[in-house]
Amino acid sequence: MRFSFILAGILFFSSCGNAQNQAKVAKEKYEVQKSEEEWRNELSEEEFEVLIKKGTERPFTGDLLENKETGVYTCAACNNPLFSSNTKFKSGSGWPSFYDIIDQEKVKLIKDTSFGMIRVEVVCGKCGGHLGHVFDDGPKPTGLRYCINSVALDFEPQK
Repeated sequence: MRFSFILAGILFFSSCGNAQNQAKVAKEKYEVQKSEEEWRNELSEEEFEVLIKKGTERPFTGDLLENKETGVYTCAACNNPLFSSNTKFKSGSGWPSFYDIIDQEKVKLIKDTSFGMIRVEVVCGKCGGHLGHVFDDGPKPTGLRYCINSVALDFEPQK
């Protein structure tokens, strides 16, 4: 059973055209760099666990999941603008989902082999904070689903 799950994950990743092609190892330094202690002092416990320790909030618990306002979703750690409300859609996954990012420079995509599967991690391009993962099962026009932890985001309503 475990072997089939891993094999299915490898097959899924190998079929992830867009996300896999965009995935790259982000070894560069980020504009915002802080120690774990500094982040711990600035972020809530849950934000720290997700953004810095690469955790995941429980599905269907995030305060931005059902947000339908017009505006911009920013990184909760550094205020980097990441997603427009115009690209948000209801995926049923339990986390806010977007089919595109504001700008390719705003996020970095990294191959993630944790938990015995291969995925593409989405991190903030400014501070390196863990946001979530991207999958190739989203709607047109991109076919992508950026599945993002609500706690990793702040929302700025359009004025």
